[in-house]
Amino acid sequence: MNVLSVPMLNVNPIRYNEFRESKERSTDMSKQTAKIWTRDFVLICLANFFIFLGFQMTLPTLPLFIKELGGSDQSIGFIVGVFTFSALLIRPYVGNALETKGRRFVFLIGLALFVLSVGSFAFVTSIAFLIVIRVIQGIGWGFSTTASGTVATDIVPAQRRGEGLGYFGLSGNFSLALGPTLGLALVDKVSFSTLFIICAMFGLLALLSAANIRYKKIHPSKQQLTTSKVKFDFYEKTAVKPSLLLFFITVTFGGIATFLPIYAAEKSVAGIEAYFLTYATFIFISRTFAGRLYDQKGHIYIFLPSAMLIFTAMLLLAWLPNTMTMLIAAAIYGLGFGSLSPALQAWSVQDAAANRKGMANATFSSFFDLGVGIGAIVFGLVADGFGYYLIYILSAGSVMISMLLYIYLIVRERYQKKQVSKP
Repeated sequence: MNVLSVPMLNVNPIRYNEFRESKERSTDMSKQTAKIWTRDFVLICLANFFIFLGFQMTLPTLPLFIKELGGSDQSIGFIVGVFTFSALLIRPYVGNALETKGRRFVFLIGLALFVLSVGSFAFVTSIAFLIVIRVIQGIGWGFSTTASGTVATDIVPAQRRGEGLGYFGLSGNFSLALGPTLGLALVDKVSFSTLFIICAMFGLLALLSAANIRYKKIHPSKQQLTTSKVKFDFYEKTAVKPSLLLFFITVTFGGIATFLPIYAAEKSVAGIEAYFLTYATFIFISRTFAGRLYDQKGHIYIFLPSAMLIFTAMLLLAWLPNTMTMLIAAAIYGLGFGSLSPALQAWSVQDAAANRKGMANATFSSFFDLGVGIGAIVFGLVADGFGYYLIYILSAGSVMISMLLYIYLIVRERYQKKQVSKP
């Protein structure tokens, strides 16, 4: 028999094309309907909300506590910095442990350390003791936040990662809306000791939520186990570009979180609680569209507009003539940072191998910490010598560096693609 006459090969090309197009539409539909809001996703969002709530309540109140202990602006910057640097130094180990020891072990250890350290703030009577406790808190923070981002990445469908991580980020943003406002409201009504115990209780709720998540099982390869014994694996190279861009952005966060309450009081500008609430509200608004925009168009449609908003907010804070200006700065900073942060996080993990997602998240979080830590320490020195307004001028300059670096990276990438495509 002639092979060409076999019935299986006698396919109607029109019907075949219709079948192929139907299959492609079905694949597209499955991408659109991939479920984000599962039981485990709700639990990781709750855990993230409560750990950030306990942390955010201390952000505007800890500098006030340090002042009460007799500390200066320099000591405030150092104590904030030592926290972020201890988190930074532990993250490479955490990234490796996430792939070798599992998500559950790392996440629960980090949350337990955070609860114990924040609760210990209630018994601090000296700057030296506070520094020690802040180091322990930074280690717990490094464990828990690196793990939470990795667990969320595991749970969210890959084809909706930008959108899913945007929603996950909202759990931290809700705490930002409530945490600083609640902390500043309580500090006038209860003692610092009571405040810190309340913060620790929120951390305990995070621990209980995390304990009920069904974690992805990790099966490290023999090569991975051998590599971890031979050398200290401390970063994921595919995550470096977005993480470096993030570093120059989060320098601004160190200046706001650490010194804005003191700066506003010095300028007799009321409504610092409303600043954090407005900031968080506009972050929420940004998350309703930024994640989907990243999934559809990529970071090129998000980064520069978002960074420009942050740049403008820094200049407004440097000026800060009244409450309305402060709230406008909060709104545009929230839109900018709320759009930019999840886009950079999604970018940082998208090209990492499946067994390197944890290290990619660790790299991303490390650069976040580095920006906040360096910002807090440098700005503490700046505030002592030149005044608070210069903090936000320098922050605007840092954002400008990030924008120029982004333009350079994009231009270089396009040039390299053209060179490769040449015959």
